Amino acid sequence: MTHSHLIKPLLNVDYPIVSYGRGIYLYDVEGKQYLDGSSGAVTCIIGHGVKEIIDTMKKQAEKVSFVYRSQFTNEPAEKLAEKLNDWTNGHFPWTFFVNSGSEATETAMKIAIQYWQEVGKPTKTHVISRFMSYHGITMGSLSLSGHTERRFRFAPLLEANPAVSPPYCYRCPFDKQYPDCQYMCATELERVVKRIGKDHIAAFIAEPIVGAAGGVIIPPKGYYQKIREICDRHEILFIADEVMTGIGRTGKRFALEHWLVQPDIIATGKGLGAGYTPIAATLVNAKVMFPIITGSGFIMSGHTYSANPQSTAIALSVLEYIEKHELLSNVKKVGPTLEKGLYNLKNKHTMIGDVRGIGLFYGIEFVSDSLYKIPFRKELNLTSLIVKRAQEKGLLIYPSQTGIEGDCGDAIIISPPLTINEKEIDQLLERLDDTLSDIERELQIVEIIPS
Repeated sequence: MTHSHLIKPLLNVDYPIVSYGRGIYLYDVEGKQYLDGSSGAVTCIIGHGVKEIIDTMKKQAEKVSFVYRSQFTNEPAEKLAEKLNDWTNGHFPWTFFVNSGSEATETAMKIAIQYWQEVGKPTKTHVISRFMSYHGITMGSLSLSGHTERRFRFAPLLEANPAVSPPYCYRCPFDKQYPDCQYMCATELERVVKRIGKDHIAAFIAEPIVGAAGGVIIPPKGYYQKIREICDRHEILFIADEVMTGIGRTGKRFALEHWLVQPDIIATGKGLGAGYTPIAATLVNAKVMFPIITGSGFIMSGHTYSANPQSTAIALSVLEYIEKHELLSNVKKVGPTLEKGLYNLKNKHTMIGDVRGIGLFYGIEFVSDSLYKIPFRKELNLTSLIVKRAQEKGLLIYPSQTGIEGDCGDAIIISPPLTINEKEIDQLLERLDDTLSDIERELQIVEIIPS
């Protein structure tokens, strides 16, 4: 390849050049096949090269691709907002469209602060978040993120929002075990509220399932009910960051449905455009919107490309495709096959410390000692080694971080397109098994031989 002028994630790495995608597979210019075991960045939820979406792109482009939101509304944006209202059973009748998950969480933060201004409580400006979290890379959303590796370069410019421990049962921050822990990771929010003062707190934001910053951390039953109760008692809005977990990834339309809890604001993205267009959204309930509508009458946020007809038409087509092909049912059908296969790998490979997940969203945490849950040495860069070796074997997986502070452990995320079938899951598991066997041989780790 000739000299590149493109700034890539790692400047000194030679990346393969993608040629095309079909279904759950991608192909490079050399013709090599890659099984997309991570949906790119947990994004391409309906697979690649879907004709219905491509047809929608062409049809909308022939009409109009862009209008400025302060000059026109447009039919695709209106219909997509209506569809999202339907997807939330009318609990979130208002939608603000943006271009990325980072913008969606930042918009959610702004709306929460503005809500309290509109109801006459302007001192409520602080947004509390959790450690081992990731809410985006813009300065506002990065301030919300408890992600050590992504914060440290910009720490002097960031707000100190992360203040609450994650519901990380595999490595409980309080050295307890559920249910004897009495939800200390949730009740810690109560102590933080008392330290800061509820009159200064606008909202609490959390990923229903922690993704990139924790390798798919799933809270125990009852956790979010406790969080919701604390927020209500102290007049704090609850923001659910469903950028990674929303749009069917876990077998529900939004992951928080598993815990039967309603937030006040939802940020979603990634799967909304399914990799076919950059789009994300902030969904707002009627309680939050009412004083804004009857007060200032506008949301102080926005981007040039917000609610453009090209992207909203594509996203609407994605949601219609999910409904037409009953992909949430497929997640529930094939999810147990993925889960069983991953647990079989855990029983075989001693380097796997924990497997956790729901639907088609699973994390694998690696340890050098499974009994004491000791992470591998950081300088080994095990996650990068595994991701690279998997790609060599034709499997794409998503890197994640873990460890008690979220900066000293290794994990990957398995999140294939929601269209995957059981035969393709077997192929995914076979390539992952080969990858881990290679790594264990290199590191001289002994596999567990089934009796």
